[in-house]
Amino acid sequence: VHCSARGLREIPGGIPADAVLLKLDGNEISRVPNGAFQHLPQLRELDLSRNAIEAVGPSAFSGLAGGLRLLDLSHNRIRRIPKAALGTLSAQVRLAHNPLHCECALQEALWELKLDPDSVDHIACHSAAQEAFVGKPLIQVLDSGVSFCSAHRKTTDVAMLVTMFGWFAMVVTYVVYYVRHNQEDARRHLEYLKSLPSAPAAKDAQGPAP
Repeated sequence: VHCSARGLREIPGGIPADAVLLKLDGNEISRVPNGAFQHLPQLRELDLSRNAIEAVGPSAFSGLAGGLRLLDLSHNRIRRIPKAALGTLSAQVRLAHNPLHCECALQEALWELKLDPDSVDHIACHSAAQEAFVGKPLIQVLDSGVSFCSAHRKTTDVAMLVTMFGWFAMVVTYVVYYVRHNQEDARRHLEYLKSLPSAPAAKDAQGPAP
């Protein structure tokens, strides 16, 4: 089924259930909703390249996990890899020329994908936490030993330490306040007791019994 460059803004309906090739490239599709292709169990190749796709539902490719052999998502506007949607596919995936944000989630998603070897060199970091990686091929960055997840874990560890220190400071402050408050109460109570006349003195003040 060829629906290339038809000005489509969404996944069309009415595609024959026995389709094995579906070309939707060169359109204006911005999102792939959940279950968009679940009625196409025989689909072997799906071309969604050169669209404006930004969002992919977590169940967008449900029903295609076993049979799909090639999924082309190149030349779109995908910033983050939908791990839930692509992680179950056994198909080769093309992701070249997308404005990907290089982070731990992307690295973890790529571990589970079967990337198309002919296009893998064109997957680049459009943005990243470290400016040094921007514009560089992602595979080249990862092959150099860089791990976005280690940086992510360091950031998480620092945040946890800051949170723990904050709670510790609150506890210490409360304990100090509690001790000082009780000391003040104890001092006032002691002064009050000292101001009371002693028992013998009170008896003398009453005089001898008649």
